[in-house]
Amino acid sequence: MAISVNRKPVHFDPDPKRVIARFFLPGGSERGKKIVARIMSLGEEDALQTLNQTLRDFSDRHRNITRIFFNHFNHVQHLVLGAGFDPEKLSRERKLLIGSYFTHEYSIESAAFFNPSMVLDPDQANLQEGETRIIVSFRATGEGHISSLVFRGGIIDKHNHLEFKPSGKLVDEAETIQDHVYLKESFFRKLEDMKLHDHVIVDKIMGGLGDRFLFRDLQVKVQDYIQNTEVSLLQEKVIEAITWLANSHYEITFSLDTAISERVIFPIADTESNGIEDARFVRFTEDDGSVKYYATYTAYNGVAILPKLIETEDFYHFRVRPIFGKNAKNKGMALFPRKINGRYAMLSRQDGENNFIMFSDVINLWEEPVKLLQEPRFPWEFVQLGNSGSPIETERGWLLITHGVGAMRRYCLGAIMLDLADPQLVIGQFSEPILMANDKEREGYVPNVVYSCGSILHHNELIIPYAMSDYSSGFASISLNELFEKLSPGENRAKTTKALQKKGLPRILLVDDDPVEQKILSVILEKEGYEIVVAPDGLHALVELGKQEIDLILSDIEMPNLTGYQLLEFLKSKKVDIPVVFLTGHTSSEDEIRGLEMGAVEYLKKPVQPELLKIKLKHLFCNY
Repeated sequence: MAISVNRKPVHFDPDPKRVIARFFLPGGSERGKKIVARIMSLGEEDALQTLNQTLRDFSDRHRNITRIFFNHFNHVQHLVLGAGFDPEKLSRERKLLIGSYFTHEYSIESAAFFNPSMVLDPDQANLQEGETRIIVSFRATGEGHISSLVFRGGIIDKHNHLEFKPSGKLVDEAETIQDHVYLKESFFRKLEDMKLHDHVIVDKIMGGLGDRFLFRDLQVKVQDYIQNTEVSLLQEKVIEAITWLANSHYEITFSLDTAISERVIFPIADTESNGIEDARFVRFTEDDGSVKYYATYTAYNGVAILPKLIETEDFYHFRVRPIFGKNAKNKGMALFPRKINGRYAMLSRQDGENNFIMFSDVINLWEEPVKLLQEPRFPWEFVQLGNSGSPIETERGWLLITHGVGAMRRYCLGAIMLDLADPQLVIGQFSEPILMANDKEREGYVPNVVYSCGSILHHNELIIPYAMSDYSSGFASISLNELFEKLSPGENRAKTTKALQKKGLPRILLVDDDPVEQKILSVILEKEGYEIVVAPDGLHALVELGKQEIDLILSDIEMPNLTGYQLLEFLKSKKVDIPVVFLTGHTSSEDEIRGLEMGAVEYLKKPVQPELLKIKLKHLFCNY
């Protein structure tokens, strides 16, 4: 059953004008020394003229370009010494000029701007009634297909229209702080995951470190070992792995004068040298009511992938660390927005094919067994499944947007509903995609793909930011009421129950919008030993059917949202084999015939005679 999708007019395309200044060392150290020597051969006047021209050409493209040149000069001081010059004796202008030759511009968004996730902005002050301020993160890809993480800020108004602030002209990388405190036990555990725990070199380098150690402490140990030991090729690889893991922890801070669109998290650690992929941001509420923002993402160095976790409270200061444990593997991990029964919960895709769920007491350590949550069931997801961001909490369950891959590697978005108290249970699902690429969206770097990393609810609509063919991004909205209405009972909850006599208490779902009728019928049926579940209309009935096993449905016909006829028609279309008895004030034979022809097993007129109702139900339970 297709669902109505409202595509928003807002789109984000790659923008080659968005550039950052990166360190640049062409051809290695020996070539770098030659470059320094050539710069030093310039006379003072020529050097100053060259510097001034460079500043004129680039100072309006970067915030404080001279600071960048100085930083990059400091990176190559050893080359200056190697070329026969004393860095301390160089003029300020000469240092800046050298730094400029070891700098290049990198267009962070030139190739693709995709895989967005959306969260509420920490700052919700000074808004009009009904407005909400949001932050959307994107995966931006530039030269060499290196991916970074960028942001845009906007507002959703009371009509769910989206408006984004113009992007800032300048783009800034953050200041990196890498003096992280490590727990030796956790560090060893990750080395075990990397199959390095038995190697003697690990003990020799880390044996003298305390239970808690700093990044610089480990650096000293590594340098001491290299200087005092003849390192074999195998040992060199182990040292690289230890350093690789240590570099994966860092903190970054942006200046308070940078707009959200001017902040870029560019790959910093060796673990992510080839890109930061698909950050799934979630607004996380702690047990004490405080709020943090977390994002899981995949770090890629061209060979291996490493799941990592970002933590921030304000989107200015970010803490980045690896996700440890035997189940911290593959792409697509997504954190629930709060603890479930006192524990962190995470979605994952252990085998690259199915959706799993797992739990932990530590947010970045996932050791306990995982539970299979969802397997491909419909043709549009036969190749593989995955999540499209963190689950969204609703009063009727956890709404999880999924993605499925079908014929011709077409990616579509789907949805399932998980039980609020026990999200290991799928209580509802869509048999068809809720969003797939249209003719305008299917052309791009990877054709026929729509993909999202996180949606939100706003004014009773699901707002989905989504990537189009791994090239650009758009937005869509879906009515939450329509989504609930068309959600089928989950595969493991909507079961046929024909052996009713073997059960202790038959469970009846009473569907009626009249509170008086609800009370009267509930009292009658409970005295007869039935367990009663009440729903005020057909829409709520579908939710209850997804949450628990129902043996029989007693339903009024004329109700808001979803009538009794529509409820029965929907159940039949989904092959949900639960007997339905209509209770109605409609007295015409045409109405009775219609209900029975649709598949109702009985048709009783209101006001219902209690003794007749009891006899009819006993007869149904004995013969069904």
